Amino acid sequence: MEFANQLVLIGAGLVFISIFAGLISSRIGAPLLLVFLGLGMLAGEDGPGGLDFDNFQIAYTLGAIALAVVLFDGGLRTHRSTLALASWPALLLATVGVVLTAALTGAMAALLFSLSWLEGMLVGSIVASTDAAAVFFLLGAGGTNLVKRVRATLETESGVNDPMAVFLTVTCVALIEAGPPNFSTNALPGLVGAFLMQIAGGAVFGVVGGLALVRLINALNLATGLYPILALSGALVVFGVAQSVGASGFLAVYLAGVVLGNRRHRATLVIDRFQDGLAWLSQIGMFLMLGLLVTPTNLIPTVLPSLALAAFLILVARPVAVLLCTAPFGFNWREKTFLGWVGLRGAVPIFLGTVPVLAGLPNADAYFEIAFVVVLTSLVVQGWTVNLAARQLNLALPPAPRPAQRFDVDLPAEAERDLSAFVVQETSAAVGWLPGDMRLEDDVEIVAVIRDGVMRLPSDAPRLAAGDYVVVVAPAERMGALDRLFGSAPRKDPSGRDEAVFGEFTFGGETLTGDLARMYDLPIPPPEQALTLSDFLRRHLRGRIDAGDRLKLGDVELIVRALDGETILQVGIELEPRRFPLLQADVARIWAHHWWRVLRNRLWRRRE
Repeated sequence: MEFANQLVLIGAGLVFISIFAGLISSRIGAPLLLVFLGLGMLAGEDGPGGLDFDNFQIAYTLGAIALAVVLFDGGLRTHRSTLALASWPALLLATVGVVLTAALTGAMAALLFSLSWLEGMLVGSIVASTDAAAVFFLLGAGGTNLVKRVRATLETESGVNDPMAVFLTVTCVALIEAGPPNFSTNALPGLVGAFLMQIAGGAVFGVVGGLALVRLINALNLATGLYPILALSGALVVFGVAQSVGASGFLAVYLAGVVLGNRRHRATLVIDRFQDGLAWLSQIGMFLMLGLLVTPTNLIPTVLPSLALAAFLILVARPVAVLLCTAPFGFNWREKTFLGWVGLRGAVPIFLGTVPVLAGLPNADAYFEIAFVVVLTSLVVQGWTVNLAARQLNLALPPAPRPAQRFDVDLPAEAERDLSAFVVQETSAAVGWLPGDMRLEDDVEIVAVIRDGVMRLPSDAPRLAAGDYVVVVAPAERMGALDRLFGSAPRKDPSGRDEAVFGEFTFGGETLTGDLARMYDLPIPPPEQALTLSDFLRRHLRGRIDAGDRLKLGDVELIVRALDGETILQVGIELEPRRFPLLQADVARIWAHHWWRVLRNRLWRRRE
């Protein structure tokens, strides 16, 4: 009884302290997950807490459940447009990219630690995948508005790359256990079949399980508080069943979240809020537990080669994998550089580091300790520089309008539109408009305006002012636009970052390309000079177009600045795109040429 009380006190106390430590870390820009990991180490055997926790089986079990919860939450928040935008590059990175990263890192591990090639491959497999918890958190809470295609690629990759890393790790462990004499090429068909079962089985279980969850939630008439419990328990059932039959439970639970999150169902708001809190608790608990599991003094003998391996992974293996896997998809060098840099490692490599220990491999603790140092290095180096890298590579979009405070009402799943109340912000674009005069989409309807506790119909309401509540009925896909309409206007970036991202001059999307071709000597074929910039860019940019997308034409780049659906409203032009010069003389030439073009074009505009 006393032990149980102490366990509750210690566990709750660590979580409580972690939350307050997070407030401090955000002020100094430290990755919050690193703080959780550090607190676990401080509470552990070598820290002031002195807690002796070395049960790898419990760590593996609880870590798997926590990771499943985080992946389910990530899937719930992954819109179908995100998958459409980045599915193919993300899938290639999650499969071929993981294998390439594992092979390159494994070869270096074999050299650094004097391991066999198979043992080195095991190390590479353990640290090969990016971590969903780290990526979802750092991109979601970092405050940087990334170019959508890059963000979508990172999030989708981290959500679906665990099966490959798990498969490689388990396969390497099995081969090491069997020993070289017992392995032959006859085993290859079995390995291929097991891999296909992991991927295909995980996908089938995830989609079918997600659809079943949607039907259950909509069919059952439950107390409101039971719907999120039903969703979570159903997701964990999908995870457990998939794992039990040899499929990837991690892929299954992520896809179940994607299916549920993109279909209309009851209690959407309650499920989202419950799952958000539970995902936070899972991340805190997972990193605290993994911090407790490590003994810092045991890291000393291998810390230097482990740091060297982490540097190789960050600077060589991940960038090479990204360059090869993104080659067919038209990413520019900025995007490739960022994708290569933000290969964040988190709980998954440490979690996979417990597999050799549970299997009883020789020197199994070394695999876990190497993985821990690699993750710690990744969180410190990459996690601390995500926002800086995005800004330096001009992939951080200017601030978007801050969303309005919004109150959603859960309507029956059969309803085709949602009901929400927006609080008009002081600098909102809606301030000063009569509700009846606002030009909204046909499927968006203002049903009431509330001011000083008095509800008025739109036809009787005065001009909108800050603090008004505007009750709107609209489809779910319109809510983002309404958030921007009633929210605060973005603040101008005094550093000139907007110009760095969107170019030095701005043209309307209806501008003819022929006009720009004559002004800037652009190599545009005569038949295309009759097109508007909007049509021209939509013809040449691959896939879904988003703000920040670029098209290089000779010495300039055209940059998508603003859109309305599929129509490009504004296009920026960068006169001398940044690149990596090979010689210092080239730098001087580019600098002089750049300013000559700027001066020439400004004089041209004045003459007009």
